[in-house]
Amino acid sequence: MLKGARELPSLDLLKGFEAAARNLSFTKAAAELFVTQSAVSRQIQTLEEQLGVALFRRSHRELRLTDEGQTLYKTSAEVLRLLREVAGRLNARPGMLTVTTTASFAALWLVPRLADFRRLHPGIDMRLDATNEIQDLEREGIDLAIRYCTPKAAGAAAVRLFGELVFPVCSKALLAGKRLNSPEDLSGQVLLHYDDPYRRYPWLSWEVWFEVTKTQGVKPAGMLRFSHYDQVMQAAVDGHGIALGRSRFVAHWVKQGKLVLPFGKRYMSTPSDSRAYFLVPSPRSAVRPEVAKFAKWLQQQVLAEDEEAA
Repeated sequence: MLKGARELPSLDLLKGFEAAARNLSFTKAAAELFVTQSAVSRQIQTLEEQLGVALFRRSHRELRLTDEGQTLYKTSAEVLRLLREVAGRLNARPGMLTVTTTASFAALWLVPRLADFRRLHPGIDMRLDATNEIQDLEREGIDLAIRYCTPKAAGAAAVRLFGELVFPVCSKALLAGKRLNSPEDLSGQVLLHYDDPYRRYPWLSWEVWFEVTKTQGVKPAGMLRFSHYDQVMQAAVDGHGIALGRSRFVAHWVKQGKLVLPFGKRYMSTPSDSRAYFLVPSPRSAVRPEVAKFAKWLQQQVLAEDEEAA
């Protein structure tokens, strides 16, 4: 228990509690904070022990706040909102553009193109927050998000950038002159896997791809698993195995000859719920000229890539 009125729970404990209370789910809170469910559970248990009260009523299928939990949630949510707002203002200098997107989109598509944006707009400073966590743009002081989601999740103000196809890719040297005619020929090959514990991207799993292509009986020579998708792609370029490539992310490697499509343009799949990359502006920042310039540049980059691929 906290020893005195001046002692406060740690910020990490309050962040874990606020996320769990808002979602009424330890699992959803863990996914949002990018930690394990057990970590959130331990945070809540520690906070309850420090405060000397129960914050949640737990049952097999339901999580509910106690009266004490409701009181703490209302206060902690407002305090965290204010802290994020102040931190965002302190971190954002005049003219600073803050963009968030997934780690894979940042590493494999956006960052390689940023030199062109800097060339065109040298006066705009930029902060890139690469995270797989879906962030509240207003609360975190972020101007723009580039999200891979459904049109409904993107919102009415979002601008669609592009969708994607998924298909096997590997280095040319890996095939050593062999030709793969059908997915069954993947037997005897090392398959590169993207670890996705929360099943956010099921279409990037070999199991789903085999199901979509109606492939059975593949016995790979082995597998390598990676926690980040850009690691999967680098392993494919380095010849460690065959990966499921995302069309926009592998296009430059295919053009350079560093990756090939062992089945050509056959056996390509796409998410069934029409997911795509969307540019999502913060309502607070939509009128900023820096935001408009970045959005225009981003759409021009997509158009140029489309024309080159045509």
